[in-house]
Amino acid sequence: MVIPLWSSVPLSWAFVIRSLFFENLSAHSFFSRTLFAIAACEVGFSIHYLCLVWRVSGPSPHGPGDAAEIRTAFIRLLKTGLANLPEDGGDQESLVVERPGSPEEAIIQLERHDPRAIDFRHSLRTWFCKAPWSTIKLRDVEKWLYWSMFNSELPPPEEVPHAHREIVTEVLELLQKRLGCKLEEGENRHIRPMRLTIDRVNILWRPLTFYAIVRVVNLGFRNLYKTKWSARYASFDGLEYLLRIPEQWDPNSSHRPVVFVHGLGLGLLQYHRLLSHLFESIPDRPILILLQPQISQDFFHPNFLKPLNKQQMVGKLSRLLHKLGWVHLNSTGLVESSSDSEGERQVEKSLIPKTCKGVTMISHSNGSYIHAWMLKEHPKLVTRSCFVDPVTFCSWEGDVCYNFLYRTSKTGIELLMRYFVGTELGVTNLLQRHFDWVSNSLWFEEIPNGRDPSKTLFLLGGKDDIIHAERVKRYLTSHGVQKNLFYDPNGRHGYALLKGQPGHTEILRWLREAQYKGPLSP
Repeated sequence: MVIPLWSSVPLSWAFVIRSLFFENLSAHSFFSRTLFAIAACEVGFSIHYLCLVWRVSGPSPHGPGDAAEIRTAFIRLLKTGLANLPEDGGDQESLVVERPGSPEEAIIQLERHDPRAIDFRHSLRTWFCKAPWSTIKLRDVEKWLYWSMFNSELPPPEEVPHAHREIVTEVLELLQKRLGCKLEEGENRHIRPMRLTIDRVNILWRPLTFYAIVRVVNLGFRNLYKTKWSARYASFDGLEYLLRIPEQWDPNSSHRPVVFVHGLGLGLLQYHRLLSHLFESIPDRPILILLQPQISQDFFHPNFLKPLNKQQMVGKLSRLLHKLGWVHLNSTGLVESSSDSEGERQVEKSLIPKTCKGVTMISHSNGSYIHAWMLKEHPKLVTRSCFVDPVTFCSWEGDVCYNFLYRTSKTGIELLMRYFVGTELGVTNLLQRHFDWVSNSLWFEEIPNGRDPSKTLFLLGGKDDIIHAERVKRYLTSHGVQKNLFYDPNGRHGYALLKGQPGHTEILRWLREAQYKGPLSP
């Protein structure tokens, strides 16, 4: 599957060159001339594609974030796993705090043979492409640390800004306490840390025909949903979505609306089976499908290489839910667009019912980042959460980054995933030039009702090729997640979305389980 698609571009170049310089094109048959026209389009497109690759390959448009926020996140990271929490979650009735975790723990000097230090060293190795711990030196860790905090290459010691030097020195001291040992001085030039947003981008070409087919098929599905399930396509302040609202749905007494956030891939083409089944299985509530052309290989979209950041996405999505009347944003939570007129704002206010119950949000894979953003900024708007193959948990450990972008493919599944998704222009632009690990990392204590089976559901697959499912499972269960964690030992990434799979059945059961029966407390 990969070789024919990849080779179509060089073959097009070879065919065009041969036809122009070694054959009489006018003597060709209609089929040959048609084939030449297609190949010529592919040649022109490949040149344009290379220009876009060169554009994406430049430095990240985002500079270093807020130093205080990053420092806080790093200290939070170092505290993860320090708390004396049983891996199975223990007896929930004996928990004396609502959401147990590590924020209250102090970062103390661990012994080298402390299991917590050993586990942390093993986890940190992933950021160095799993190099043996004995080969990782102090300067190597400083390079990784400086990038992760300031999104930049580590300058020579005399050129490091004073404020940056102070933060790095403090965090490095705490890091070595957490590691249980001092890092050896020096640098190992044979290993390189993964520094996602400043490393060279890895993009492999694909033909114009491929993008055209994906575009046509997705437009076809969009029309199918409109015809068969009355799901209309719309855009709100540049945020595109599909929306189906049943005629009999009552915002004051019916089920909560469902918001689905998809992951990386081919857009509706990839999620068609799931979406069609959702439309059929839960016809009694609204369904909003957030469309993200930047990660759907929608090359012809004008915003293909312009992904929304956290502030933009949260602002637009929360205002959309507000306008639909599914949530209520007060004056401090409402983010107004400069394009909104006073009249439009009055219309939005009139659409808000007296009783606002929030939404049920389902996210898959990369969609869990947007899910995390909403929970961080507006936790009361999302009253039920379903995380399917979430990459937002334990993302600070580097497994997702390594498995998806840096690991050498060793199986057919890994090769397909790497070529069709991981090395695509739009996906690479998002992950390698617009990634913000501080915003994208979701800590358990940031999940409202994280242990309540009726309000939160986590689904993981034991054979996931992207997520280190065992570590995510251990992270969740150690915080008391038991009844609302569905773990399929044989499940792969995305299996829970396939009809007939155990995870898919569990999602539908969970959706039907809770019915809205009156106002919710704010």
